[in-house]
Amino acid sequence: MSPIRAAELDRYPADWRQISASIRFVRAQLRCECDGRCGSRHHAHASRCRAVHREPHPSTGSAVVLTVAHLDHTPENCDPTNLMAMCQACHLAYDRDHHADTRRAYRKEQTR
Repeated sequence: MSPIRAAELDRYPADWRQISASIRFVRAQLRCECDGRCGSRHHAHASRCRAVHREPHPSTGSAVVLTVAHLDHTPENCDPTNLMAMCQACHLAYDRDHHADTRRAYRKEQTR
């Protein structure tokens, strides 16, 4: 099952699975690459996050799912410098403001 919403799938390149796997498993070597820029209030870290794919998260204890974040929130931009392997906690924290903006825009559109 893909965490990407169906309405957004066409924004990702056909080889997204390979790109994502390369970032998560080759470049990041199964470790979250977040360097604190996620701004998480729940597991703050000033250096690289210690979360490792499929192991218990060092702060939450839940199994880590390593994801790939688009740093500019643009799925079409798959340049490796725009991608970062993140545990689900860092990824959700990093996208927090973007998700809030998206929800506001969606609600505004629905009231028209």
